[in-house]
Amino acid sequence: MSETDAIPEFKAGHTAGGDVGLNNMSALTSGPGIKSFGEVLAIIIVAVIIIGGTELLLHIFEVPQYVLPKPSQIAVALVTEFPLIAPHLGHTLVELLAGFAIGATVGLVLAAVITQFPFVEKIVTPYILLLVTTPMLALVPLLILRFGFGYEPRIIAVALASGPMVMINAATGFRRVDAGKIALARSYGASTFQIFWKVRAPMALPMIFVGLMVGSIFGLLTAVGAEMVGGGFGLGNRLTSYSSMIQMPQFFAVVLILSILGILIYVLFFLLGKKFASWEA
Repeated sequence: MSETDAIPEFKAGHTAGGDVGLNNMSALTSGPGIKSFGEVLAIIIVAVIIIGGTELLLHIFEVPQYVLPKPSQIAVALVTEFPLIAPHLGHTLVELLAGFAIGATVGLVLAAVITQFPFVEKIVTPYILLLVTTPMLALVPLLILRFGFGYEPRIIAVALASGPMVMINAATGFRRVDAGKIALARSYGASTFQIFWKVRAPMALPMIFVGLMVGSIFGLLTAVGAEMVGGGFGLGNRLTSYSSMIQMPQFFAVVLILSILGILIYVLFFLLGKKFASWEA
């Protein structure tokens, strides 16, 4: 191919009328942007009202700590127990990162393959749907029997939970590409691989980030659930241990940590989406 026949580059800032539209994906396109001082102040006021109101109501009605602890008791437990919780947090993060890395990699590869080879899609899709509809926690006891109480069964469970989510969203993104761009690339003599790498993959980035976000959250839930089923470490194990000893402030402190982890996952992929796929916002 001569220089005049080179494949045109589709700039990230250029969007045509027929481009794939993901404006309905609020996870990436309508997330928290730069807020005004008034919005931040309103958020803080609402938080203070909710937390303070809960504290006051629990005090007025003298709700026992073992039923529902006060927010102040949860905060104290979080500070005092965090040195003991921190190692378990590390174990959960190792399981999540390792399992998610495996699941996301396999999911992205499968998404690329099935969108390029429809015959493979017909073979793989039933098994992917089986994984999506099967609760992974039901398989954890079997994995523990086979691999023991270490990291292996938990990492496998996280990979099986996150991989299909990544694959489904990525495959949707690869398919929802403007046919005009593909036709133009083919008219310049682009190969199937070049079309995929230069056209489909960039245009699919918003859906890929959505899949990664959903897959990582599913992976976190599965990791905690697997830790509750068996094993002597991890945040899920702490939840089981604290609930069995009716240490509810410590229990809700772990729940708060898990909530913060989920928020951090959302913010991470939101920022990545804003950086690499802001043209879809």
